[in-house]
Amino acid sequence: MAYPSRPVLEVLPQFRGTALVRQNTDQRRRLIEFVALEYQRGRSLRELAELTGRTQAAVRRALDQAGVARRGRGAQPIRYS
Repeated sequence: MAYPSRPVLEVLPQFRGTALVRQNTDQRRRLIEFVALEYQRGRSLRELAELTGRTQAAVRRALDQAGVARRGRGAQPIRYS
C-alpha cells in the first residue's frame, strides 16, 4: 500500500505574480503579516511557500523580519477543525 501524497497548495490570488517583480513596501508588509499570522496558526514553511509563491528561504526571511520564533523541525502542525 502506497502512502498518499500531500496535496500541493495553489498560490493565493493576493500573492500571484508578486514574487517575479520587486515588491513595493505595501506588498512586502502584507506578505510578512500573512506569513507571521499563518505560521503562528500552525502552517508549515512549505505550505506558506506554496501559498505565497515564494521559496522556503524567503518565508524564513519574512518570519525573521516579523520577529517570529520558528518551531523545531518535525513539529506537529495544529489541526484545523
